[in-house]
Amino acid sequence: MKIERHTKILQLINDYDIETQEDLASKLTQEGFIVTQATISRDIRELRLTKIATSDGKQKYVVLQNKENKLNEKFIRVFKDGFSNMDRAGNIIVIKTLNGMAMAVAAAVDSMNYDEVVGCIAGDDTIFCAVRTESDAVKIMEKLNKLANNSL
Repeated sequence: MKIERHTKILQLINDYDIETQEDLASKLTQEGFIVTQATISRDIRELRLTKIATSDGKQKYVVLQNKENKLNEKFIRVFKDGFSNMDRAGNIIVIKTLNGMAMAVAAAVDSMNYDEVVGCIAGDDTIFCAVRTESDAVKIMEKLNKLANNSL
């Protein structure tokens, strides 16, 4: 449940300008999660979220990026926890995941901000990842395999 909640939090802060813990709790409740203020506070700390100023003078939560490799540890863990295997069909990478983990793994792949990746579409246990070219797809598969096998 924690991984699903963390994945939903990351999705929500990417989709909405969430300014307060109360806003985040409200959005999570709307999505079917039962959370307390203490849980939200702990999740924010574990996900390493921080606030930045928006163009309209308000603030919003964002993921504090790891400056060394720019991949958030949480996204890497979600990817590794859900990843099963992958194959390629031209410039499309088909990623298989554990049941119910495709959305989380797709969000993790999207968060890696690979220039070659155009976007991901996720079902329950399958992700279609559109990549710009076939050669780029091969490179991305190599990167994802290294990530899945702990050899960053």
